[in-house]
Parts: sequence; structure tokens; C-alpha cells
Amino acid sequence: MSRPLRRLVADGWYHVFGRGLERRAIFAEDRDRMHFLKLLAELSERYRIVIHAYALMDNHYHAIFQTPDANLSAGMQWLHGSYSTWFNIRHDRVGPLFQGRYHAMPVEDGRWAYDLSLYVHLNPVRISNLGLDHHGRVLEGRGLIACTPEQVAERLKKLRMYRWSSYRAYGGYEAASPWLETSVLLRRASSNAKRCRRLYREAVCHLLIHGADVSQLEQFKDAAAIGSAEFGRRVRTWAVGKELQGISNSRDLRRRVPVGEVRSMVEKLKGEPWEVFVERRGDNGLALFLWCARRVSGLTLHELGEAVGGMKISAVSKAISRLEQQAAEKNDLRVMQRRLIEMSNIQP
Repeated sequence: MSRPLRRLVADGWYHVFGRGLERRAIFAEDRDRMHFLKLLAELSERYRIVIHAYALMDNHYHAIFQTPDANLSAGMQWLHGSYSTWFNIRHDRVGPLFQGRYHAMPVEDGRWAYDLSLYVHLNPVRISNLGLDHHGRVLEGRGLIACTPEQVAERLKKLRMYRWSSYRAYGGYEAASPWLETSVLLRRASSNAKRCRRLYREAVCHLLIHGADVSQLEQFKDAAAIGSAEFGRRVRTWAVGKELQGISNSRDLRRRVPVGEVRSMVEKLKGEPWEVFVERRGDNGLALFLWCARRVSGLTLHELGEAVGGMKISAVSKAISRLEQQAAEKNDLRVMQRRLIEMSNIQP
């Protein structure tokens, strides 16, 4: 079977989906899920990929990404490669973790992505003991059975308590992680910030009560593209690897910052030249540089080491980890980290 087209679209939206090899688990325990979320945060920083929604299941995951730089393939290669290597080492296994390459279906814009986010967030309750396995969805969709109030309550409780999707942030049950973008799709529910989360919760509740709508959302699973008929026709004409003009409105997003600018930012923050503090014993300037460049410049640990004169990968990693541990206890370091990110967010 030939590989599906990879459509690299500037500022494009995608429904991204990855499944374990032979439907085996890709998340064996909560620590695996926590590490995957950490990688999503890094994906957002290294590749400027905007993460709008996600749901992690045992043997697969769903996500909605937006790519300002038309670099989905590079980002996904890094994400799957990094996680597979970590998972194999942790669980003492070898070989591929994921079933082939990732799946990515183009989405027309935020309007279509809003409905898609509902589908993504419903995944944790699409199980038989809640009446929403495939058989149950078909029967509810045809009006042959109706869910009971007790089933609806149990489905809603499952969604509210499920830690491994972005629904809790959308529903207002917890604060969104800094790397998760919720405001764009929530504005599709309402322009009123005080009402948007309530209306989003109501939309989810409606889908849990009316099986027909849940069934309609299943088209997102196998669609070649998600959007209007015209959008679907456009997608089918795209050539492999061809970069096209964006299909959604431009947004003000953080650029990828050159290493030289990160160095200048650290100098400005510390109020002294690089040469003065970089070799100073106990100074945090070098670690701040490595930490910030790792997040805003898209460099590997090896590339960061080369940028500071040939520092070993293990030493780079240790310096960044030590700084993060210190920042957890020292407010002044957290302020400096926040200031560096704010400085890097200036548009070119």
C-alpha cells in the first residue's frame, strides 16, 4: 500500500493520530503519559507547533495541531522518535512502538476544528461499559435505544475525572498548561469569556445524550480531510511535499529565535557581557542560556553543546535539569525564566 500524502501547509490545522503497533499499548502507566505530555510541551517550543487539544488512550492518541511553519513532518518525526526511544528503554523492549507513520488529516479551519475537538475529548467514554462502544453508538444513532440519565451522569463524570485529555482545561475544571492553546476554539463556543466554557460543557453533554451526533462525529476518524466539500476537493489536488499558502487566518505566534539573539537576551537580563559570566563559578548565566535556547531555538542537545564551545550532551542536559530544579525553589530564577520567554516572544 502506498503511503498517504504528507501535506505541509503554512499555518494549517491537522487532526493527528498515532496508534501502537498491532494495537498494543503505547502508554503502560501514568508516568508514560506524563512523559508524553512533557514532549508535547517541548514540541510546542522547539517547532512552534500549536497544540489545541489532545486525548491519550492506552494504545493510541488524538491531537489537534496547527503549524505556522509548515513543519508537521519534522515535528512528528521528533515526537514519535523521542517517545519511542524513551519508552523502549524504560520498559526494556526493542523495535517499533507505533503502527507505521503518524496519521494527519488536514482540517479546514478553527470552525471545523471546534467540532473535531468534541470528538477528540469524547474518546475516554467511547467504551462498552458506558454504552458508547461501536455497537452502542450505532444503536443510539439510529434511535433504537436511548441512554439513561444514570449513563449520562456516569459519562460526564468519566470525562471530568479523566486526567489525560485537554477536556478538563476546556471545561474549566483545571487551568490549561502554558503550552496548550484553548482560547481559539473556546471562542467558537462564545465570544464571552465567562460563557464559553459553560457552553463547551453543554455541547459535550448534548453529544453524550444524543447518539446520532456522536455517530456523525465518527467521520473524523477516517476522513481524508475535515472541512467543506470544496476544501476536500482542494486537498485531493495537493502534491506530495508541496508547501501551500495557509488555509486559516494568520495568528501572532512566537518565532524561532536564533541562538545569537538568545545569548544577547541573557546578557541584557544579567546586565553584563557573556565573557564576564560564562566562566564564573556558580553563575547561572550559561544554564539560563541553554534552558532558553532549548525552548525557543529548536536546537538539539548536541547543537546546544556546540553553540557553547563543545559542551558534552550529558553536561548540557544536566545543566538544564539542575536549573529547572533550582527554579522550582527560587522565585528569582522563575522570574528570569519568564522574562527570557517574554523577550523571545517579540515578533520579527
